[in-house]
Amino acid sequence: MTPKTLSLPSFAKINWFLRILGKRSDGYHELITVLQTVSLCDELTFDVRDDGEIVLSCDDAQIPTGSTNLIVKAAVAFQDHLRCTLGAEIKLTKRIPAKGGLGGASSNAALTLLALNVLWRAKMKLNELTPLASELGSDVPFFLSGGRCVATGTGTTISRLPDAPRQHLIIATPNASVATANAYASLNAASLTTSDSDSILSSSLAEQVSADSTRWPASQRLRNDFETVIFEIEPEIERVKIALLEAGARGALLAGSGSSVFGVFDDEAARDRAFENLRCEAGWRVFPCHTLSRDEYFRAINPLFTLS
Repeated sequence: MTPKTLSLPSFAKINWFLRILGKRSDGYHELITVLQTVSLCDELTFDVRDDGEIVLSCDDAQIPTGSTNLIVKAAVAFQDHLRCTLGAEIKLTKRIPAKGGLGGASSNAALTLLALNVLWRAKMKLNELTPLASELGSDVPFFLSGGRCVATGTGTTISRLPDAPRQHLIIATPNASVATANAYASLNAASLTTSDSDSILSSSLAEQVSADSTRWPASQRLRNDFETVIFEIEPEIERVKIALLEAGARGALLAGSGSSVFGVFDDEAARDRAFENLRCEAGWRVFPCHTLSRDEYFRAINPLFTLS
């Protein structure tokens, strides 16, 4: 029997590795990144409506709940695709920091597609949902896979990687932010001259990452091309990375285009000690969490979503 209500966790992500290879002729950027789901999450509750309306509410007044929210965009796009006359009432309990580079909005959108796929009895497979996800945003397709993946092109071409052992993390988000558009604009223009070779380079790097996947995530492999420009724009974000390393992290990295930074710790005890040291930082939101494998990701979402 198909349920009429679903309550689901909507997980965040980090980037173990992020290289910006160049600017494409369509205005987007060619990149390669290794993405990883983590246990930090929002909560989404979906109720079927018979009147066709999509209604979103959120416990955080700073989050828009109208047509600009990616949850609403995802629901409307799916509704249009199916020509569905049903609607949904959606409640978002927000925990993932907005504009932190943690993919919260993209995760919310992907979960919306998955949940409504069940509630509206669409019975679409993941590969059928992927084109819709790609149109919503570059990180959205990743959240249809979860676990650890390499993304290439504009970030929407996803290849699954084997899961690595659980890693214990702290994610810290200061009271500072940099718009993604500004982050891209601040990158060295000389390094963003794209030629046909960029796609080849992207494929080559993706193959290298995949072949070397058993070594991920080694702290010496952490790389994010945004760090230099983001740290220059907002020194407080760099201070977060320094604080994580001083607290015992064996590696730390900017999450996506920021403003969150994550630290990787040797074990849960080391992470918890660091958390006690960092939690009192004024203006910072600090979260102890861990990496989430693909199986853990789908088990946590719902047994209904055991999709191939």
